[in-house]
Amino acid sequence: MKSSTTKYGWFAISLHWLVAILIVAQLASGFRATSLADDGEKAGVLLAHMTVGFIILLLMILRLAWWVFLDKKPASPAGDPAWQRISAKAVHYGFYIVIFGMIACGIGLVVLSGAGPIISGEAAGPLPEFSEYLPRVPHGLGARLLAVLIVVHAGAGLYHQFIKKDGLLWRMWYGTKEGT
Repeated sequence: MKSSTTKYGWFAISLHWLVAILIVAQLASGFRATSLADDGEKAGVLLAHMTVGFIILLLMILRLAWWVFLDKKPASPAGDPAWQRISAKAVHYGFYIVIFGMIACGIGLVVLSGAGPIISGEAAGPLPEFSEYLPRVPHGLGARLLAVLIVVHAGAGLYHQFIKKDGLLWRMWYGTKEGT
């Protein structure tokens, strides 16, 4: 369940991949919602977006609590230059900052716009023009930054796996390098 000095434990691995899948779904649903003109369809997508956002919030809090109170991360790979270790930490901290920032902006956007009751179906009416509310700007920029962080993070993992061939990806997967 817990991590070793060289590999993440199954709980951390499960949280990582579950949050990763949900965040990719969030990015897709967020970008889709911005392209929809029909309020009914948009409200449905936004309801799913808000629900998944709340689930991500809970999982991220659990993830932070896990690392702070219950487990320790494996050591950085041996032989990596300092700039790579610093970059890896920056990307990981960037994920936390951007994800929590986007959740805060999303909540602010719903509260300030009054869209919650319309999205949930409790009230009738047109959806507000979200671009008129300040949290919309950092929420949209955060989505683009999050996409960049995902590409950098995945690219670094693939670099380690296929260029350096140091098996780094296995640290964040179930079993061992041999697949057992």
